[in-house]
Amino acid sequence: MAHPSSTEAGTDGTGTKTVNRWLLVAGALLLQLAIGGVYAWSVVGRALEEAESWQLSKVQASLPFTVTIGMIFIGSYIGGRIQDRRGPRVVALAGGVIYAVGILLASLTNGSDDLWLLILGYGVVSGFGLGFAYIVPIAMLQKWFPDKKGLITGLAVGGFGFGAVITAPVAQALIDRNGDDPTSAFLPLGLAYLVAALVGASVFRNPPAGYTVPGHTPPAGAVGGGGSSDFTQGEALRTPQWYLLTAILALSVSAGISLISQAKGSAADIAGFSATGAAALVGILAIFNGAGRVVWAGISDKIGRMRTFAAILLLQGLCLIALPHAESAVLFTALAAVIYLCYGGTFGTMPATAGDFFGLKNAGAIYGLMLVGWSLGGILGPVLASALIGEDKAYTVAYTTVGAIAVAAVVLTFITKPPTRGRVAAGQARA
Repeated sequence: MAHPSSTEAGTDGTGTKTVNRWLLVAGALLLQLAIGGVYAWSVVGRALEEAESWQLSKVQASLPFTVTIGMIFIGSYIGGRIQDRRGPRVVALAGGVIYAVGILLASLTNGSDDLWLLILGYGVVSGFGLGFAYIVPIAMLQKWFPDKKGLITGLAVGGFGFGAVITAPVAQALIDRNGDDPTSAFLPLGLAYLVAALVGASVFRNPPAGYTVPGHTPPAGAVGGGGSSDFTQGEALRTPQWYLLTAILALSVSAGISLISQAKGSAADIAGFSATGAAALVGILAIFNGAGRVVWAGISDKIGRMRTFAAILLLQGLCLIALPHAESAVLFTALAAVIYLCYGGTFGTMPATAGDFFGLKNAGAIYGLMLVGWSLGGILGPVLASALIGEDKAYTVAYTTVGAIAVAAVVLTFITKPPTRGRVAAGQARA
């Protein structure tokens, strides 16, 4: 019996032809564009500091975003486990709806007394929905594209980075129309996110059993073929590699997101951007966030995953250390662009790395749990940055501290090697 082998379409096991696999990429990008709007938070956060009805401190204004990132792990862990059992479409659809509902709840807030509702809606509810949906295209597309794992995971999450390219200027325009009520922008945004997420997720499905790509032969001994070489979640958690990869993810995220959470204010205070110019810059920088997911993932296919992470951490750290001294708008933009490019590269490269280390069969559960590193870094970076910057605008202290941590983290890339089945089996036997 012939197995489906087209690089564009297969069958679902009953003779029904599946969709073109690149249509799934388009659907993934649309979903990720919607949930990636979260990276435009600094536009809203700055408005919450300035609006008379809110007048939040920097720490207070960063809380909804911080909680959102913190909730991603919970959503991705649960969503990943359900996806491995029930398939990608139902999980992605549910995640998109939950995310949009959280944004719409945030639109009901009217002032500082409603900060709790903003944190609940934008932070808890939308953060959970974001994580629930985010993990789906990553695990799904690696199964459709075993021949392009690095590149395709970069594309799978590229839309997430590009989400703020659209959201930042739109959000700023909506806020400018009603500056005293900046959270009113969440109503049209939430509705738009809902439509985009539902349309994108509607085409999701796993490849049929036996799906292969002509001309692609997995390397001898490689995991990821859906056979006995694939790790279960429990087996992955018994390896030191899972914890090392999670630590690399957390530390790289904390570096980039420390700037992302403060991007608009940093641009204005360090390099003298106007409010409109800083908001535009946030949108421009989001292009580099999205591009980094594709560029670095492709690079990792050529030079190796750990060498790629060493470069990402080193560049982020050095650029963060230099950023507070970049009073020129051009230099500030260049340094920030590199940081965003590397931050995006972390998410473009790590899914393929986890697939290389542990296989694809249980990718949803394994990588979904690994995203605890995203949540930890997403809390550490913004909290550390906002606390150190403070009302005195101590950007040098804040970004130098975070940058030094990123540079020190490079050492982890030299001690992280792929796990071997023999060592895992020996560990189980001793247990």
